[in-house]
Amino acid sequence: MTGGSGFLGSVVLEKLAQRHAAEVVVPRSRDYDLTRVEEVRELFDDVAPDLVIHGAAQVGGIGANLERPADLYVSNLLMGTFILQETCRRGVAKTVLLGTICSYPKFAPVPFSEESLWDGYPEETNAPYGIAKKALLVHAHANREQYGQKVIYLLPTNLYGPGDKFDPAVSHVIPALIRKFVEAKEDGSDHVVVWGSGRATREFLYVDDAAEGIVLAAEHHDGAGPVNLGSGREIEIAEIAELIASIVGFEGGLRWDSSKPDGQPRRRVDTEKARRAFGFEARTSLEDGLRRTVDWYLSHRDRADASVPI
Repeated sequence: MTGGSGFLGSVVLEKLAQRHAAEVVVPRSRDYDLTRVEEVRELFDDVAPDLVIHGAAQVGGIGANLERPADLYVSNLLMGTFILQETCRRGVAKTVLLGTICSYPKFAPVPFSEESLWDGYPEETNAPYGIAKKALLVHAHANREQYGQKVIYLLPTNLYGPGDKFDPAVSHVIPALIRKFVEAKEDGSDHVVVWGSGRATREFLYVDDAAEGIVLAAEHHDGAGPVNLGSGREIEIAEIAELIASIVGFEGGLRWDSSKPDGQPRRRVDTEKARRAFGFEARTSLEDGLRRTVDWYLSHRDRADASVPI
């Protein structure tokens, strides 16, 4: 599994271990640069897998998307392209690609149905990353048509949970807010500034649920089309901020910086296809997941605050 040492990948590895997977290999970036075709070939020379889960990615929140759009586009496109080329060339029995909710059109009808994936351009701040990931779906379809390669493509919604990245340079909304509120409480601040208007909505999927969905799909799904993985709950950013503040115990106010972008106006995915195709349903409530994430952050401050991009 590429990305197996990361936030999501490490939990996928736990799920595979629970299923007594014979041998799982996790290539590390210090050993193999997956943006270089010769190093990807070297990886496959060293390992002869019958299943590949491609979870490696260069990611970030809105700030990273605005500051490094070219880096995010190129690195994610190259990694996925070279992995697909080698799994096809070597006849790997199944390849699992992880896409992104950022690939959906900016104004896709809510809940996002897999059939609407191509109906418009992604939200601008997410577009380079989202389109790089979506291009891999085209590649997977082409390989299936020409070579019969078995590739499945999953679209997890916004993930959160223990082990997430809390560095402001790369963090997404939930870890960013947790860190803000914890530090504000410790500093005795009377308010926290939050990006955007607070009116945008998001859907969040607990990392353990996402990992279970990925492994279920790897075990039981062979379809060609994209499949959403989500919780089915849509919540405004303002509400999620208030919920996190309450869990942390921050009693100050919230100030919204409307000069900063909201990102996509609304996000919630249709989860019916995953339920029908391989029996996936999210089990963790948002409130329980947030409490576990806050508890993990408070217990792992040094590690969490030192997070860097994969």
